[in-house]
Amino acid sequence: MKNEQSLTGVLEQYAAAYLEHYTTKDLNKALGLYRGVMAAYPDSEEAGYSRTQVLNIVNSVIPKRDIFDAQVDLLLTHFKSDSPADAELVEGEEHADVNAKR
Repeated sequence: MKNEQSLTGVLEQYAAAYLEHYTTKDLNKALGLYRGVMAAYPDSEEAGYSRTQVLNIVNSVIPKRDIFDAQVDLLLTHFKSDSPADAELVEGEEHADVNAKR
């Protein structure tokens, strides 16, 4: 019975998000609802659909160049926070290789 309630709940929440997204065209509200589906039901198919819909919203609102720049910034931040000592070592090795080839 609980599984049926969960299924009904996730379907209703996803349907509400989809309605806001494509019928009402309230992208901000749809985004919040999709995020709610992902938070409440992270392993459901609807969470996967919600991730796709969030990407659709991002791609429809944010210019491609801005998305790319943000992804590069995120990657650089990740590299810096991952392991500074290793990042410096790899960076130093790359410079050494470049200098050795010259």
